[in-house]
Amino acid sequence: MWGHFILMFYSWIIELMVVFYEKSREISFECNKIKKMSPTRARRKIEVVIRQLLLTSLDDSNGKIRTAISMAVAAIGQQDWPEDWPELLPVLLKLIGDQSNGNGVRGALRCLALLSDDLDDTCVPKLVPELFPSLYRIISSPHLYENSLRAKAFAIVHSCISMLGSMSGVYKRDTASLITSMLDPLIEQFSIVLNSPVQSQNPDDWSMQMEVLKCLLQLVQNFPRLPEAKISAILPALWQTFVSSFKTYHLSYIQGADDLDSVSYDSDGSERSLESFEIQLFELWTTIVGNSRLAKVIGGNIKELAYYTIALQQITEEQVQSWSRDANQYVADEDDLTYSCRVSGSLLLEEVVTAYEDYGIDSILEASQMRFHESRELKEAGSADWWRLHEASLFALGSLSEQLSEAQDSGLTKYNVRDLLEQMLIDIMGTGVHQYPFLHARAFSNVAKFSTVISKGISEQYLCNAAHAIASDVPPPVKVGACRALAQLLPESNQNLIQPNIMGILSSLVDLLRQASDETLHLVLETLQSAIKSGGEQSTLIEPVISPIILDVWAQHIADPFISIDAVEVLEAIKNSPGCLQPLVSRILPTIGSILAKPKVQPDGLVAGSLDLLTMVLKNAPAAVVKAVFDTCFVSTVQIVLESDDHGEMQNATECLAAFISGGQQELLVWGGEQGHTLKMLLDAASRLLDPALESSVSLFVGSFVLQLILQIPLHLSPHIPDLIAAIVRRMQTSSITGLKSSLIVIIARLVHMSAPNVDGFINLLLSIPAQGYGNSLVYIMSEWSQLQGEIQGAYQIKVTTTALALLISTRHPELSKVEVQGHLIKTSAGITTRSKARVTPDQWTKIPLPAKIFSLLADTLAEIQEQIGAGDDDDCEEDSDWEEVQNGDASISDDIIHSASVPSIANPSVEHLNAMAKVFDEDDDDSYDDDLTKTDPLNEVKLADFLTNIFANLWENDRPMFEYLCQGLSDSQRSAVEQVLRR
Repeated sequence: MWGHFILMFYSWIIELMVVFYEKSREISFECNKIKKMSPTRARRKIEVVIRQLLLTSLDDSNGKIRTAISMAVAAIGQQDWPEDWPELLPVLLKLIGDQSNGNGVRGALRCLALLSDDLDDTCVPKLVPELFPSLYRIISSPHLYENSLRAKAFAIVHSCISMLGSMSGVYKRDTASLITSMLDPLIEQFSIVLNSPVQSQNPDDWSMQMEVLKCLLQLVQNFPRLPEAKISAILPALWQTFVSSFKTYHLSYIQGADDLDSVSYDSDGSERSLESFEIQLFELWTTIVGNSRLAKVIGGNIKELAYYTIALQQITEEQVQSWSRDANQYVADEDDLTYSCRVSGSLLLEEVVTAYEDYGIDSILEASQMRFHESRELKEAGSADWWRLHEASLFALGSLSEQLSEAQDSGLTKYNVRDLLEQMLIDIMGTGVHQYPFLHARAFSNVAKFSTVISKGISEQYLCNAAHAIASDVPPPVKVGACRALAQLLPESNQNLIQPNIMGILSSLVDLLRQASDETLHLVLETLQSAIKSGGEQSTLIEPVISPIILDVWAQHIADPFISIDAVEVLEAIKNSPGCLQPLVSRILPTIGSILAKPKVQPDGLVAGSLDLLTMVLKNAPAAVVKAVFDTCFVSTVQIVLESDDHGEMQNATECLAAFISGGQQELLVWGGEQGHTLKMLLDAASRLLDPALESSVSLFVGSFVLQLILQIPLHLSPHIPDLIAAIVRRMQTSSITGLKSSLIVIIARLVHMSAPNVDGFINLLLSIPAQGYGNSLVYIMSEWSQLQGEIQGAYQIKVTTTALALLISTRHPELSKVEVQGHLIKTSAGITTRSKARVTPDQWTKIPLPAKIFSLLADTLAEIQEQIGAGDDDDCEEDSDWEEVQNGDASISDDIIHSASVPSIANPSVEHLNAMAKVFDEDDDDSYDDDLTKTDPLNEVKLADFLTNIFANLWENDRPMFEYLCQGLSDSQRSAVEQVLRR
């Protein structure tokens, strides 16, 4: 194939050389005339000659030469037009208007198509008014111009509309005027073109319709507020195209009546196939449905739209052949959002639900039911393809499983989702799995997706069927579906039903694992993980069989993060099963120990992967296991931190050390034998990770490591805190990664808590530690902290840093007021900020005292708590009315209201509603590893709302002038939040 293209390319070059050879006399003649000219004038003269020669050759009879010359003209035009080449557009328009010169029309259109793809906002307003009349003449004259030329004219119109759309945000009035002037004649021609039925899969027969669809898509996307009547006028013709194209698509693709082996591509490299045409239609319908104004216009036809969409989602004959030959392709196409009618149709149906809510759901359910009944009728009539409509109906419902499940639970839909699904699923049970493998695969997949909707009896029946399928000689797609069903159903099912069959399921999955390829491996591992978790004590019996296989999969796919992570998760499930921890650790430890002992001779990724596996073993392990792992791997892990240059190894080793400290706690320090030896190794590792010369990404997880040192061995760490802070400051000053800086700020915040009640002493310590470019570490740290507090993520991290800020401001230390930090952004100029403008005039910020910034940040937290619960908690009417009193009252709360607030003197005010509101901060739903290590921190027990309420109340009582001064810098929402807690 490449040889063909190379020959074609060379033929173009040779033919162009012939053309220019024939013109050489003219070039040489002109050169003789300009010998005495200056180099600049001579160059310009030659450019003029070349441009003229190119233009006069645009009507060459050879199509390849015409294309090459068009490309040359377009390339020069993008640089020179309109200033240096004003005659370009008149020449092109003249060629287009010359009906007697067909080659000239083709060349000029080709050139304009290339030129219009790369126009800027200065050219388009000049080009469109002059160009559109000529294009419209071609578009509207089927008796004078062939369809290919009209399609090219539509393509140029599409480019112009697209460019106008990109300009509309800045030049709204100008672009609207241009589009309006074009709209009426275009809509008329769009309707004429779309009214022609699509009767063939040959792209030449529907190329104009394709270009019209692209034009309409650009109009609806970029000009959503165009008059509804204008777009509505095109909808009947668009529907005609949709319906007629479906009939051709069904015959050619779904039934496979035509040969589809050869796929053509247009000049832009886009596929020219009837499927790409249908996908374009889907994209247009999705955009129309997503436009709230147009959605109202087509609301009465949504059921019909869903009806045809489901039919277009049927498995094609080509997919049947491909997926039957290769189950891996089936899995890949199912898991990845591939370019297909099935996926595009699902996106349209999702948009229908979003736009029309319950009405949209009812329409889709009714359409699915109709298609299901049609499949039954086809089956009774003896059709071999009846199953396709049944499968497509299930596929459509499965793509909306989340929305349909919610609709079933709410009872708002007039159709019963459960009844329809169960009817469809029961029908499949009576069919042959070998005869209809894709139908059975879809049934299993939908049972998994709708496990909370369908009845317990149907779920259990399909669970048994899935267990039988993975152990039987059934087509691979069926086993894929069965795995999906098992992965979802096993954790939810009755243990009395599972336990007698779990050994068979595990054995079958192990057999599947041996046969799985890369594409199916993820699914089998996921299913195996669910089976192990559901196995209870029986998992112990199969551990000797499963573990070695999973370890082998892990080792073979160590370079693939997705598969290796899946394998580690299966091993974690084994580890957590009753009686499996000790044998698994005994199996893993010798191999991992030998790998870590000689890291430099291992294959790429094996050391990092081994450390990841080791961290999993240490997580929540009993002390005896942690001790065994320590004896084998601790020294090697520290050496990797001290000596490795591999980022992955360093990061994983850092997390592993954090897990060692979390699991071993104080006892870890005596396991190393010689007194102080283990502590020295840990401090050496921290020193390397905080080395300012190290790349920031290498130190990314040092925060969790140092945090564990603070939490588990605080007394041993205390003498080293000044050095630790100095190292943290140096590391922060050379880091450009926000995540690393934030994690180190959490360390400082935890040290603030560790210093309590002597927080003043900690501030004095920061004042005594230098920081390059700043007076001391307090100034630098608080400058960074005050900017990054809003970037800190994680419930634990937010709680630690917020409460630490509260402790700092509570000290009322005089040095805090001397620190100025970033306040508010100063608006320097109007207009759009370009990159060049940003470089010349970067953002400028006000400077405010540190206490004012901290006070503002604490008020922000209260406001966020209020907003979080205000949006989602309507259970307590009295609480709601209290919030409404603040939220719906005067936006600018006067100082008098705050001044007159009655604040109780007790340290623990009753603010139960704030505790409930603060659950977003106090309850950690994130199962991240870092948070898992910090669950034993007493700070997790702190109720953030109570804590902040006490801080504000104490400031109010003990330093009223300072409190009132700090309140002056708050926004309305912040003041409202503070006033609310003081009123309590």
